[in-house]
Order: sequence, then structure tokens, then C-alpha cells
Amino acid sequence: MAVVALAALFLSRPVFVLMVCVLTVVAMWELAGAYARKDYQVALAPAWVGGIGILISAWLLGLEAALGALCLTVFAVTVWKLIDTPSHRVVNDVMVTIFVLIYVPLLASFVLLLLKSPHGVWAVFVYIALSVANDLGGWMAGITLGKHPMAPRISPKKSWEGFAGSLVLSVAVGISGVWWLGGTWWWGIILACLTTVAATTGDLVESLIKRDVGLKDMSNILPGHGGLMDRMDSLLMVAPAAYLIMRVALPW
Repeated sequence: MAVVALAALFLSRPVFVLMVCVLTVVAMWELAGAYARKDYQVALAPAWVGGIGILISAWLLGLEAALGALCLTVFAVTVWKLIDTPSHRVVNDVMVTIFVLIYVPLLASFVLLLLKSPHGVWAVFVYIALSVANDLGGWMAGITLGKHPMAPRISPKKSWEGFAGSLVLSVAVGISGVWWLGGTWWWGIILACLTTVAATTGDLVESLIKRDVGLKDMSNILPGHGGLMDRMDSLLMVAPAAYLIMRVALPW
């Protein structure tokens, strides 16, 4: 996945945008399947159309357009469910669909906003490197030093030692990345701290969803790894945090 993503990123921006759209559609399908186990019906048809609209709006017109597309999609989803669903289920189904829209396409749109920024490809590369550093640092520290669970009821394997490992490696990547992009080095520490918290939150949120619906993996489309959302959870949460700090810290 990393090779494909980086190849698309450095070879063609439109291809990378297309890849993000495809991944978003698949991730939304996985979440819809997960919630169906609890009898929540995500309005996939309008959500898919609106989700792609959110991404394209972000890429072509910016953040305000993406938020506008989200509002229009919420309206379309509500009308769709009012026509399609018995009255006692409308509110629950609409709320779950809105959560899916925010969790996947809206958060993913920040990746395209980074790509659209003056730093373009390299800003996205630093964002991906931070996400990888979080996972790699947490894995190395967790398996060697992990003794104190962070949230045992949600994710028993996630430890405070692993969080510290994520933070240390992310700080190294953050400082290097911000310096490379022309910012002051200490912004890299702030970037690393915020993205580490965001990535850990993303992991825990996805673990909570799976535990709530009774799933080990979101799907089995990635043999040995589970579903796409099992790999994208931290990437999605890190995207707006990375955009926020880079927008402030770097020449724009």
C-alpha cells in the first residue's frame, strides 16, 4: 500500500486524488457493513456520491467548499432516509451516515488540501512519514517495553510505553520534516505531539467501533491485515492535525 501510494503521489497528482477517492469508497463500504451488524443502515448511495463530492471540492476549491459539500450531503442523506426508511429508524441511520461522512471523506479531504498546498507532494510525504513513524515507534516500544495498558477495555495491546515510542520517533520525523519544508524546527515537536495524539485516538476509535459491533477486522480484503480501515484509521485522524500545524508553521 505504501509503495502504491508513494508511486501515485510522485508520478501524478490526479492519479493520487483518484486513489484517495477509491480508498474512501471502500472504507465507507467497510464501515457500512460493520454498522449493519447492529441494524444501522448507512445510506451508501448518497454517501458515496457526497463523499466523492467532498474530496473533489477540497481538491478544486478548498476547505470551505468541502464543508459546503458535506452540508449538502447531510441534507441529501436525510431526505433519502425519510423516503426509504421507516420513521423509527431514520434518526439513527442518518446520524450513523453523518459519522461515516465525517470520519472518512471529510478527514481524507485534508490529505488533498495538503497536496494542494504550496508544499504539495512533500507535505503529503511528511504527513505519511509521521503516520508510519507513529505506528512503527509504537510497535517497537510496545512489544519490547509495553507493560501498562492505555485503554484495556478498548485495545488491550495498546500501552503507554508504546505511546511513548510513537512520540519519540514522531518527534524525530516531525523535526526533520518541518526543517525540510522550510519551517522552524521546534514546530516539528508540536506537529509530532499533535499527530501522535491524533493517530492514537484514531486507533482507539476504530477499536471501539469493532468492539461495539463484534468484529475482529473491518473486512478481509487485505489478507493478513484485515480491512482497509484497519490500516487507515490513524492516517485519517492525522490528516487534519498535520494540515493545521503545517498551515501555521510553514511558508504558505
